Amino acid sequence: MSSGTRLYPTFLCVELRLFVVSAQEEGLNDVQEIIKTEKAFPERRLRGVLEELSTGCSRFVTLANKDVSQAGRTKLDRERLKSCMREMDSMGQQAKQIRMQVKKNTVKDKLKLVNNFLQRLRFLADEPQHSIPDVFIWMMSNGKRIAYARIPSKDILYSIVDEEMGKDCGKVKAVFLRLPGKKGFGPAGWTVQAKLEMYLWLGLNKQRKDFLSGLPNGFEEIKAARSGPGLQSVPPLTLVYNMKQVFQLRAHMYQARSLFAADSSGLSDPFARVFFSTHSQVTEVLSETLCPTWDQLLVFDDVELFGEASELRDDPPIIVVEIYDQDTVGKAEFIGRTFAKPITKMCDEHYGPPRFPPQLEYYQIYRGNSTAGDLLAAFELLQIGQAGRADLPPIEGPTDSERGPILPVPLGIRPVLSRYRIEVLFWGLRDLKRINLAQVDRPRVDIECAGRGVQSALIQNYKKNPNFSTLVKWFEVDLPENELLHPPLNIRVVDCRAFGRYILVGSHAVTSLRRFIYSPPNKASNNWATAGTNVQLKETVIGDHKYNDKDKTKKKKKKKKGEVEEEEETDESMLDWWSKYFASIETLMEVCHSVLFYIKPDDLPVKGTKTKEKSKDKKSSKDKKKGQTGDGSEKRPVKPKVDELMVYNKELESEYGNFEDWLHTFNLYRGKAGDDDETALDDDRIVGRFKGSLCMYKLPLSEEFTKEAGFDPNMGMFQSIPHNDPINVLVRVYVVRATDLHPADINGKADPYVVIKLGKSEVKDKENYISKQLNPVFGKSFDIEATFPMESMLTVSVYDWDLVGTDDLIGETKIDLENRFYSKHRATCGIASNYSVHGYNVWRDPMKPGQILAKLCKEGKVDGPHYGPGGKVKVANRIFLGATEIEDENGLRKQTEEHLALTVLKHWEEIPRAGCRLIPEHVETRPLLNPDKPGIEQGRIEMWVDMFPMDMPAPGPAIDISPRKPKRYELRVIIWNTDEVILEDDDYFTGEKSSDIFVRGWLKGQQEDKQDTDVHYHSLTGEGNFNWRFVFPFDYLMAEEKIVISKKESMFSWDETEYKIPARLTLQVWDADHFSADDFLGAIELDLNRFPRGAKTAKQCSIDMIRNEQELPTISIFKQKRVKGWWPFVARDENDEMELTGKVEAELHLLTAEEAEKSPVGLGRNEPDPLEKPNRPDTSLMWFLSPLKSIRYFIWHNYRWLILKVLGLLLLLLMLGLFLYSIPGYLVKKMLGA
Repeated sequence: MSSGTRLYPTFLCVELRLFVVSAQEEGLNDVQEIIKTEKAFPERRLRGVLEELSTGCSRFVTLANKDVSQAGRTKLDRERLKSCMREMDSMGQQAKQIRMQVKKNTVKDKLKLVNNFLQRLRFLADEPQHSIPDVFIWMMSNGKRIAYARIPSKDILYSIVDEEMGKDCGKVKAVFLRLPGKKGFGPAGWTVQAKLEMYLWLGLNKQRKDFLSGLPNGFEEIKAARSGPGLQSVPPLTLVYNMKQVFQLRAHMYQARSLFAADSSGLSDPFARVFFSTHSQVTEVLSETLCPTWDQLLVFDDVELFGEASELRDDPPIIVVEIYDQDTVGKAEFIGRTFAKPITKMCDEHYGPPRFPPQLEYYQIYRGNSTAGDLLAAFELLQIGQAGRADLPPIEGPTDSERGPILPVPLGIRPVLSRYRIEVLFWGLRDLKRINLAQVDRPRVDIECAGRGVQSALIQNYKKNPNFSTLVKWFEVDLPENELLHPPLNIRVVDCRAFGRYILVGSHAVTSLRRFIYSPPNKASNNWATAGTNVQLKETVIGDHKYNDKDKTKKKKKKKKGEVEEEEETDESMLDWWSKYFASIETLMEVCHSVLFYIKPDDLPVKGTKTKEKSKDKKSSKDKKKGQTGDGSEKRPVKPKVDELMVYNKELESEYGNFEDWLHTFNLYRGKAGDDDETALDDDRIVGRFKGSLCMYKLPLSEEFTKEAGFDPNMGMFQSIPHNDPINVLVRVYVVRATDLHPADINGKADPYVVIKLGKSEVKDKENYISKQLNPVFGKSFDIEATFPMESMLTVSVYDWDLVGTDDLIGETKIDLENRFYSKHRATCGIASNYSVHGYNVWRDPMKPGQILAKLCKEGKVDGPHYGPGGKVKVANRIFLGATEIEDENGLRKQTEEHLALTVLKHWEEIPRAGCRLIPEHVETRPLLNPDKPGIEQGRIEMWVDMFPMDMPAPGPAIDISPRKPKRYELRVIIWNTDEVILEDDDYFTGEKSSDIFVRGWLKGQQEDKQDTDVHYHSLTGEGNFNWRFVFPFDYLMAEEKIVISKKESMFSWDETEYKIPARLTLQVWDADHFSADDFLGAIELDLNRFPRGAKTAKQCSIDMIRNEQELPTISIFKQKRVKGWWPFVARDENDEMELTGKVEAELHLLTAEEAEKSPVGLGRNEPDPLEKPNRPDTSLMWFLSPLKSIRYFIWHNYRWLILKVLGLLLLLLMLGLFLYSIPGYLVKKMLGA
């Protein structure tokens, strides 16, 4: 390559970026390996990775600063380099900050951030324009190109600085050839066609003397004959290697897990092929498994490797392991590939700790670009000395006669085994699909782990009862003591057909058994009796503290605003379920904003609601920032007096671990797995679900557990679980609303309605569809009777109503009610925050808190509850405090223990051993999915489900959550005066500036109902007098702070569309023109829920009322009812800055529809209750109607001082003239004495 100035520095920057990327990848792999193997101090390694990243970024910026000004660079190069410098500098700074925040409990979160850095670095390292073409290596056969390899030129670029050198420059590397063209895509192209070992070097001509600088020792070049003085450094045509070493490779192939399903049965018949140098061997074929345990040692004898021994020790050749699926017909199918490097032992080294014998390690198997399982193996490369193989560690012969001459993995490498017992809970099978066009009728579950297993009882009639008759079975097996090396457990479901045939229905591989390992109760939980006093004291303080806090908040409310106490009594009857719902949303949004720096946007408690404008735009951006009076003080007293519920922004399953606290669901797979992008279609392979659980523990088990009272040996560790007999349940589904639905009609809207399906029961709410809404509020409840387990999958669908044709499915969500019903979290009916026997927060569970607590204590074998005086209750040596009185519908107070029981239920997770979080009264948000559009969310639905066993007392009527109907209001706006309105017109005769002012107003969303005042003509000072009344009737939802408008979108629309928009009043000032369009002068928009209080006088009114709106106190017309004051008109100037264009004196008066009917008023100045005519100056009339008045006003107004001066001067001149005229006569008379 010629020594061009442009290409080389560009590649140096690229190489340095690649060096940073490779260092990051290596470091992150180390951290992930440490976390995976649970080694100590992963945070230290992550800090080191971040330190390397910041150092590498700063080095790149330093180099690039020198490079950016070099000649020969195009503008694209310079701008690209500057962009990279900015990005790298930013990443370096962020890495320093994150490094300080890395702690043991935040490693996983910070690891995600560092992975994001790695993605950005990879993007920066990829040059948009490659200055040097890549190197292609072709394998030819009979003149045809049969395989190739493409080597990026940046990987073999030479530099005198190590960090800038290509990663493969001057090294002997293995290159794998692949098929060219279309053949190279897909599974056929993933197999390696050939392997080459190559030495590549790319550099400038002036550096060609260094092309063999990286050649390993032992290789010699054949000197070419010199044909001239200029050819001193010509690359040799051939290299001679005379230094060779002989090795033996031992590949300890133990097992693989989570392999690719290559057969139509959903399984594979895997075997492994190991390639090393010029040798290859295969393991045995294990049939029908995705988790094969080969336990096989492959020995490669007399492997000749060329090079120096020390270099081979430090950098041995790569081992390639390919996994194949053996087919009875045709050649084996490729499953995946992984690479490994052996641990090398030279003949002069001792075979012993710490390096030998090697430990089994996990190697990630790749199939194309996607992962395809893990290989657990170890590889050791042993040098054969002069004494031959006698010096090598001995190899044990075959131990299993049935397997033939297959060598097992030696004991020093094979995991140390211990005796385990695995107990299996067989609960039932669900949703089994047809196999070979026949329905599954008599299924059975086979469990296998490490060659041992157990079979479930046969289900005699799957349609009638899909549950197993025998619940618990167990088997014993030898498993490694290291939990990370536990083999997978295979679950297979077979169907018993005629003539004793068993057909595989589906299978599932449990790759990790760690979550099923039984851990005995710790000592702390067994010592509650001794530690009871301390816990009791602590809990007493906590309970007392909580109780007192409530009292304090109540006192504060009374001190803050004296009217609040009266409002509580009057508003109690007005509260409903929606009051509770909106209060919960507001509280959670406040909590979210207080910890916004920690919470991610997708983890917000409430998302995409129709009240987000209220909660975010209004509450957070104004009230929370201001912290002032006004509406902020209006809303805050409401929250303590309204009981709240929990609003989840996700499914309840994700919050409570899929309700798999004791009953787990295993998907059964069948069929061939997809490749790459087709992995999303993996759900199509699901042929059913197995419900059950596992529990494994070492033998022998301590006798303390088995000697407990009531221990049933037949149930093993699955004590106190309910029986799986069919049970009748009343399912009550509440659908609150849907948000962000996918448009289903051509107009970009939808006409949604709800369909509930459970088993064979289906409820369609088609007649109550909501027209043209993507955020409909349903407010519906549905009651369905079902029998578990036959009818346990609830489907809630949202359809789009169509006038013609079939209705379209927008999306649906499925809920497994059985897991919820049997969960210890008690998902049957949420625990309310307070116990009440009447009102909007009435207790809806048929069991009272005391009954629930007594049942939980009995099932969990917990001592209690013991109620004591002074509002105390004792459970498991813990004391809780609470109220002891309750108010009935008549206002009478009675003694009750339900509040005490409810306090314990809300802290049930603190109870040792039996405690867990109980589900509160809630609303969950579930994504809506469409089977035709897999993986794409079609909207979200807010809902909850209550379940009541039919053999228990019947529950009360369903809660009324029907949508609130808007209330009719009338807003009366009187425009009294304007002042300092800018003057737009020039007078034809006098040139005076004037404006013909009028004011226009409307409520947002009702532009067609805009109203104008009359015109104040020829205002010369910007002052206008109107005394004009606007009247705006509207429907308003107080809780959502929205105006509701129903109207048809067009004359062809079938139904009216309902819109909810913020309550905002717009006032504008205009200049009226006769022969052209009116001129807009300014406007103001008032949010009727929170707008600045008007100024008392025009002088006090300024543009600061708009600019500093967030800092000023606000008022609500719905609270004040009547407001009068001055507000500024503003407009944008040419520089897009706000300027004051006038002031308006207005009066706002809000009345309900009933009040407005009792005291009607007319528009403008009309009857009834007319306003006085404005006292406008005479000049406001048209000049041609009263020209004398206009001229007198114009002349006198503009030239009065000049006129007065002229008149005074004329009078003075007149007197002087008279004096001069009369003085001669007077003098003559004096002289003559006449």
